[in-house]
Amino acid sequence: MTTQLPTTVDGVIARMEEIDAELDPRDGLACFNRVYLKVTRLVKEHIAEGTFKDPEFLDRMDVLFAGLYLRNVEAAKAGRPVDPSWQPLLEHRANRVVWPIQFALAGMNAHIDHDLAVAVVETCKERRTTPRTPPVHEDYEKVNDLLAGVEAEIRAEFELQIVKVATKPAEDLKHFVSAFSISSAREIAWVNANQLWIAGPLYASRLAAISAGVAATSEMILTPVVPPPAA
Repeated sequence: MTTQLPTTVDGVIARMEEIDAELDPRDGLACFNRVYLKVTRLVKEHIAEGTFKDPEFLDRMDVLFAGLYLRNVEAAKAGRPVDPSWQPLLEHRANRVVWPIQFALAGMNAHIDHDLAVAVVETCKERRTTPRTPPVHEDYEKVNDLLAGVEAEIRAEFELQIVKVATKPAEDLKHFVSAFSISSAREIAWVNANQLWIAGPLYASRLAAISAGVAATSEMILTPVVPPPAA
């Protein structure tokens, strides 16, 4: 039986809250879901506050974007195949040598570098606009600004934990984690969205290539280096 995907931002938040309650907090998927839930609540607040020039577009894209994630969560739960971009996180989610921040970044990598480009294209098609039509890109950039604060919080929490593991591998992990940037990922996603928009009959093959590249990056992000300190 297929669970119906949410059709509103409130519905998305409710579903992610359910996922948070269902999973062990150490589960790799739970680590990403907590971050994504925080981001979705933040975007909802700013839509209501009038931050965006086209709030209806952002609202709809937020729902379609989340649906791509939730569809893979549902598939994994039912034992069905997931998109290759999500396979690394879902495959390694029980590895307790991998740090929560690694799981969170792998989820962001899959959701931003693959899913976000698809969500931009799908929303533009549905609303009969284009990625280059104002204010689509301007509002997209405003979301980047909101995410900067969330990323800073994640990294600050990681810094507090990594100092408890004073080893050379821990230093390697610190440098490894610092190499991933949400802002850079969203820049790549925007480029991918524009390429998919004009891909025509090559859309499927282009998206498959993006998915494969994202999966390879997630595998690197999830490399076990040193166990996190005991809670």
